[in-house]
Amino acid sequence: MSNLINKCNCIGLSVITSIAVGVIAAVLLYTAVITVAPVFYWVLFGIAVGFLAIALLVSSRTGAAYNQVCLRLILIAFLVGVLGTIATALILLGVGFAATSIIGAIIFGVLLFFFTLLLTSVAAAVKYFSVNTN
Repeated sequence: MSNLINKCNCIGLSVITSIAVGVIAAVLLYTAVITVAPVFYWVLFGIAVGFLAIALLVSSRTGAAYNQVCLRLILIAFLVGVLGTIATALILLGVGFAATSIIGAIIFGVLLFFFTLLLTSVAAAVKYFSVNTN
């Protein structure tokens, strides 16, 4: 069991990193240190949809050769990151929040949490596949 925890520590690290980035971004947006244009939401939405399309193409071409628990954790984190990024970007695009609104800052922090989770889970997948080549 400890061997599995040592192999899958990237997911725990990516969740902790994502929480830190989300909280810091929400605080910075609320205190008006940073401002965000709606174009930023469109870019994050497009990146998440692109990753989702790539994941669908790759999953349709690969079989069940990689059936390990660690890969499942990586894929769960990846899908949560993609779907969360898409949903929160659509919420922020659909509803206009004031620049110093606490609700807008919280939702922006959630958006960056999901996007950071997406990027770090992709990095964990790259690490996993580079170590576990069949």
